[in-house]
Amino acid sequence: MLIHTVYFWLKSGLTSAQQAEFRRGVESLGSIAHVDRVYLGPPASTPPRAVVDQSFSLGLTVICRDAAAHDAYQADPIHRAFVATCQHLWSRVQVYDFEAADTGAIPGGARKSDKGTR
Repeated sequence: MLIHTVYFWLKSGLTSAQQAEFRRGVESLGSIAHVDRVYLGPPASTPPRAVVDQSFSLGLTVICRDAAAHDAYQADPIHRAFVATCQHLWSRVQVYDFEAADTGAIPGGARKSDKGTR
């Protein structure tokens, strides 16, 4: 599977309407046929740590079956429309892609379904 994670820094001073436009645009990406799952939200309210960057406005994670599905997602008209209509709303965007195997395991050998039962 391919994990496509995008961090957006929105421009300061956006109106509520502009923020809503951006949110609608991001949410539209979940309707792209080549997407298996989409997660989005603001920085988590975790305690500050030197290695954690919480300066972004919104994070987006898109799960695709493989690199070919990711490439189709990038070329999809919905994705292209989002970039064309919303890119003026952000001051910075950072993308991290990686290929992952769903092992279902967590450190220590336990399965996700076993967590909390030990």
